[in-house]
Amino acid sequence: MGSKWRRAKLAFGSKLCVYVPRTLEEVSPSLDAAGRFSDAASLSPSLSPVPGNLDPRPTMPTTPIPSSSGLRLPKNRSRSSKKTCAICLTTMIPGQGHAIFTAECSHAFHFHCIASNVKHGNQICPVCRATWKEIPFLAPSLDLPHRRARFNPVDWPHDDAWMTILRPLPPPQPVSNRHRTSLCQVPEPVVFNDDEPLDHQHNIAQRSSSIKDAAENNSVSTLEIKTYPEFSAVPRLTSRDGFTVLIHLKAPATSTSTSTRQNPGRSQSNLPPISQTSRAAVDLVTVIDISGSMAGTKLALLKRAMGFVIQSLSPCDRLSVIAFSSTARRLFSLRHMTDAGRQQALQAVNSLISIGGTNIAEGLRKGAKVMKDRREKNPVSSIILLSDGQDTYTVNGPRVSNRRPDYQSLLPFSIHGGGSPGFNIPVHAFGFGADHDAASMHSISETSGGTFSFIEAEGVIQDAFAQCIGGLLSVVVQDLQVEFQCLHPGLCLGSLKAGSYRSSMKNDARTGFIDVGDLYADEERDFLVSLNVPVDSSSNETSLLKVQCVYKDPLTKETTNLEGKVVRIQRPEIAGQQVVSMEVDRQQNRLRAADAMAEARASAERGDLAGAVSVLESCRKVLSKTVSAQAGDRLCFALDAELREMQERMANRRVYEASGRAYVLSGLSSHSWQRATARGDSTDSTSLVQAYQTPSMVEMLTQSQTLFLGSPSLPPVRPARSFPAQPQPR
Repeated sequence: MGSKWRRAKLAFGSKLCVYVPRTLEEVSPSLDAAGRFSDAASLSPSLSPVPGNLDPRPTMPTTPIPSSSGLRLPKNRSRSSKKTCAICLTTMIPGQGHAIFTAECSHAFHFHCIASNVKHGNQICPVCRATWKEIPFLAPSLDLPHRRARFNPVDWPHDDAWMTILRPLPPPQPVSNRHRTSLCQVPEPVVFNDDEPLDHQHNIAQRSSSIKDAAENNSVSTLEIKTYPEFSAVPRLTSRDGFTVLIHLKAPATSTSTSTRQNPGRSQSNLPPISQTSRAAVDLVTVIDISGSMAGTKLALLKRAMGFVIQSLSPCDRLSVIAFSSTARRLFSLRHMTDAGRQQALQAVNSLISIGGTNIAEGLRKGAKVMKDRREKNPVSSIILLSDGQDTYTVNGPRVSNRRPDYQSLLPFSIHGGGSPGFNIPVHAFGFGADHDAASMHSISETSGGTFSFIEAEGVIQDAFAQCIGGLLSVVVQDLQVEFQCLHPGLCLGSLKAGSYRSSMKNDARTGFIDVGDLYADEERDFLVSLNVPVDSSSNETSLLKVQCVYKDPLTKETTNLEGKVVRIQRPEIAGQQVVSMEVDRQQNRLRAADAMAEARASAERGDLAGAVSVLESCRKVLSKTVSAQAGDRLCFALDAELREMQERMANRRVYEASGRAYVLSGLSSHSWQRATARGDSTDSTSLVQAYQTPSMVEMLTQSQTLFLGSPSLPPVRPARSFPAQPQPR
């Protein structure tokens, strides 16, 4: 047994801990149900319950135990380690079609195995633990039919019994007993009012810092309002119905962005990250799926993405994590992300194992309860939901009839309507993989005021989270409401095109309102207002609209009222050649594309994929003939690329069910809220589909993507292996 154990250590790495049962009867039933052991369990005492594990039975130790029956290696793996790849444990023979990489320490591996390993920042030899100065790089492969790079940054095995993850934690620091016990499997309180108190002194200091930064940069952090009439002139004796006016809003920049613009020579590397600038603090609840279908690579990447979120939050932010499978459990209360808070959050997340069904409704119920029961509130609040499956209890359970699914039942009453006044918590939903219920996730986000993102490739889950977090950590405008009023006595409002934002008009059809809510730094909103312009023979000019906005600063809590310029048009006796406004034309194209997407989706759901493709093709032809498209407008090119991508994903029923529906719904979510979502390769810097990304989102995305090369601020995750509880049949 001794020689076998030495060979196993050599193959897996001398510092890797595995559990080898003495006998098959020694295996815990709870771990047998999970199908594997989690290395994260070593973060807790061996006999203490694992936080997040819905089974309260004790975990098994992770210390190797010699046994005469525990470990058997195939005969072809009993040779020297130089002839065996320590990652995939198969023999390396030159000339069999697999490239072999020999490291500086003289240990050899299959090139594709070690390239996938180091892609996530691991620059340490799995055998001798030596640090490498040169690492292999595997270029992305091309998907030839689409001529687009499609790759999964993680090429780990998908066998649940061989896949788990362990994130290196910060050095342990002394914490209070209250923090220690909060990670144990104790009964949850009836009321979740155990959130950590806010640091009001820190908030006051941040407000002062924000005012000081604005004064030093000579910047006025106010909303920008611009208006554009469709045409600059209409003949006096001519009336025009459906005359369009564009209302353009742009949120102020963060202090960091303002400083960069005024000092373009200043290095970006010297600027503080988003989490350290003066900004509104965030209360964030993540509701994550740990059902059986998340086992293996999915759960590993989810833990990695959650680690990035935890490290991106600052001590003024608070985080709580809800893990759900057949039931849901709060891993820890809403707590500040100090060094101790981060360590405990990482420990709780890394302890998760996948098991059970998918109860999205229960997870959201507990997430909403954390928000509703908290004693104090940070200025910004949000819920992030991730799932790779379909709800098997509320919508698709055995007791549910065959009638049309009621996706509203997945949302707690406090979120989808009739809740407490001012309780407005957006749920940003992330559908993971080809098996998730895109319709339900889109419905959840749309009803709550959040966005829906489609994570197609497993490797971009962290980037998708990063883009969302980049926005949440840069909120500069809250409770924004836009009001516009007709000025000429003969004018009246027609239609208001505001996407998913709530809009209304007074009974006289002369005053309208749009409730916008929160805006991220540098975020823009465009709304089209239709007017009926009357004949006006008494003047050379007609005043159409007056636009004003009211909003709250999340840091200073001050309310600001702004008035835009009055929209006027010329009224000549005879108008020359009419030239449409480029800005209005661009936004009309965006709305045309969004309407075509919705119509195509409806046709596809009826089973008419050919009709859906035809709708998208007709829209592309119309867009190509518009003024902005012929002028080379980038937005038009991006819309055309998006419509073409949707056509490809509606090629047949199988492709549409696997990715087409989710891609279309994510696009509709993005355009209806005018906010960036992740879909397909939209987080790739080479993608044309990058609509609505803000500088803060791009900055956070860059931080996420550079982690693959290693970063001192967030230690890379290394894949670990654990032996199956029972021998698997071959």
